Amino acid sequence: MLKVLALLAVYLIWGSTYLGLRLGLEGFPPFLLNGFRFLVAGALMVLFLRWRGRLRATPTQVWNSARAGALMLVGGVGLVTLAEHHGVGSAVAATAVAIIPVWAALIAGAYGNWPRRTEWVGLAVGLAGVLILAAEGDFRSSPLGMLMVVVAPMIWAFGSVWSTKLELPEPMTSASIQLSTAGVVMTVVGLAIGERVVSPVPAVAWGAFVYLAIFGSLVAFTAYVYLIHTVRPSLATSYAYVNPVVAVALGLTLGGETITGAIFIALPLILAGVAIVAFAGRPEGIRSDESAAIRLAEEAA
Repeated sequence: MLKVLALLAVYLIWGSTYLGLRLGLEGFPPFLLNGFRFLVAGALMVLFLRWRGRLRATPTQVWNSARAGALMLVGGVGLVTLAEHHGVGSAVAATAVAIIPVWAALIAGAYGNWPRRTEWVGLAVGLAGVLILAAEGDFRSSPLGMLMVVVAPMIWAFGSVWSTKLELPEPMTSASIQLSTAGVVMTVVGLAIGERVVSPVPAVAWGAFVYLAIFGSLVAFTAYVYLIHTVRPSLATSYAYVNPVVAVALGLTLGGETITGAIFIALPLILAGVAIVAFAGRPEGIRSDESAAIRLAEEAA
C-alpha cells in the first residue's frame, strides 16, 4: 500500500506543479516564486536531516551538490516558470518538458555512452513530437516562451547526466543542498533584476506557493526517494509518462486553458519516444551513465 501511495504522489503532485507555477505567478514574480519556495523546502529538509542525524557531507560533496542544483533548478525550473510567465500554458510546458529523458540519453553520448540503434528511433520520435508542439498556439504567440521551454529540459538533462560524474552525498542530503543553493541564487537574481512581491498577494497565489514548497518539493520528493530504493527503476521513473497527462488534464479543467490540436499529436509522440529510450534493450535496469533518468526528479520541480 505504501508503494502505491508513493507512486500516486509522484504521478499526481509532480504533474500538478505546472499549474501550480502558473497560479503562483498571479502573485509572485518568476525568480522570487521559485527562490522562496526552494528556500523553504531546503530549510525544512536540512532541519529534518539534522534532527535525524543524517546531514553529512564533505566540502567537495557540498560544492558539487550546490553546482548541480543551481544548474538544474535555476536553468530548468527557472526557465519553465519564465516561459509560463511569458504566456506558455502549463499543459504545453509540461508536454515539452516530458522530453527530458530523451535529451538525457542523447547527452550521455557526449560522455561516451551513445544511444543504441533502437534508442535513436526513440530520440527521433520524441523530437518529432517537440517539432509538432511548436505549432501550438502558445508557442506561436510567444517565441521567447517557446525558446525557454525547449532549452529548459536540455539544461536539466545535461545537469542530470553531468551530476552522475560528481561525488555527491546521499540523495536526501544532496537534495537539501541543491534546493537551498537554488533558492539563494534565484532569490538574489530576482532581487537584482528588480523583482518585488507587490501586496496584496492573492490567496490563490499563496496557496500555490505553499503547495509547491511543501508538496511539490518535499512530499513528492520523499516518495520518489522511497520508490528508488524499493521498486524497479523503470517503475520509479514512470512519472515521465504520467506527469504531462495530469498537467494537460488540470490545465484544461481547473486552469481553464485552451490548446490546439497540435498538443494531442505531440504528447503521444513524446511519450512514445521516452518509452522507447527507457526500455530499449534494458530488461535488467539502466546503465550507470543513464542514472540521469533517476535523478530527473530529485529536486522536485
